[in-house]
Amino acid sequence: MKKRHEQKLIILSIGMLLLFNIPLLWVFNIDGALFGIPYFYFYIFSVWLVSIVISYIILNRFYE
Repeated sequence: MKKRHEQKLIILSIGMLLLFNIPLLWVFNIDGALFGIPYFYFYIFSVWLVSIVISYIILNRFYE
């Protein structure tokens, strides 16, 4: 894997660290639900799913 593709994964990791930071998690820790799922859990799992999809695209497209 080339250096620039490793850098994309590092940027993704830093972004995930920022998205799972406690002050940002407190924003979604409210009462209510979206599609029957509490906002907090919906945020956690949707961000997690998006990160998996992005890392899959990076590894699948740029793996050499």
